[in-house]
Amino acid sequence: MYDFNYVRASSLAEAAKQAKGEEDAKLVAGGMTLIPTLKLRLAKPSSLIDLGGLKDLVGIKVEGGKVTIGAMTTHGAVASSADVKRAIPALAHLAGHIGDPAVRNRGTIGGSVANNDPAADYPAGVLALGATITTNERSIAADDFFKGMFETALKPGEVITSISFPVPEKAAYMKFPNPASRYAMVGVFVAKTAGGVRVAVTGAAPCVFRQKDMEAALAKKWAPEAVDGIKQKQDGLNSDIHGSAEYRAHLVGVMAKRAVQAAG
Repeated sequence: MYDFNYVRASSLAEAAKQAKGEEDAKLVAGGMTLIPTLKLRLAKPSSLIDLGGLKDLVGIKVEGGKVTIGAMTTHGAVASSADVKRAIPALAHLAGHIGDPAVRNRGTIGGSVANNDPAADYPAGVLALGATITTNERSIAADDFFKGMFETALKPGEVITSISFPVPEKAAYMKFPNPASRYAMVGVFVAKTAGGVRVAVTGAAPCVFRQKDMEAALAKKWAPEAVDGIKQKQDGLNSDIHGSAEYRAHLVGVMAKRAVQAAG
């Protein structure tokens, strides 16, 4: 690792001020991505600002047809929450299949969404459910949040405080995990919401995206066979030693059908 200053923030205001005051400062939540990156010397922050002491950012609340999850809430807490299981079981299922137990008990929803890893699970749930990301400065709709590989709408010094998910009529998430890392080679989250059908795909491309053709087909007929014949375009999809763009395009259709079947 390179040398850096370590700051354990005592308040949200302190964390935001510190992050905004240094161009190369980094916020750290669970550290499940950042710490390995530091070990490999792929990042050289001037300071690490630890959000671990901000207990106000931890917790789950269900009211007004929404599930609101504090940014520092761990994947394990979401997966085991009786409230989440009742309101949005697909979200609890997603959280319960992130990484391994060590990752689920340290990694946080806010850290995952802010990092926007191309193969992360949460971005698919956030986008498919039409969630709202709340920061210390504003509220951002999911459709406006994810901009590209590891890129979001967050500005310097902006800290995610919570994420609110509208409760859908039906929803499910299915992924084809890399057997070693358990990251999604392709993951598809389908949701039938008050505002229509939404289908979000992660792992297949540099950034999570909505599959509009499948959304249109499922809006007409909510059934697995509705997506038969819809071919995901290979252009721009990820291609690496784990799977070609062609293979990932095929998996989008397979995972979508499984997700609709699971949603019922």
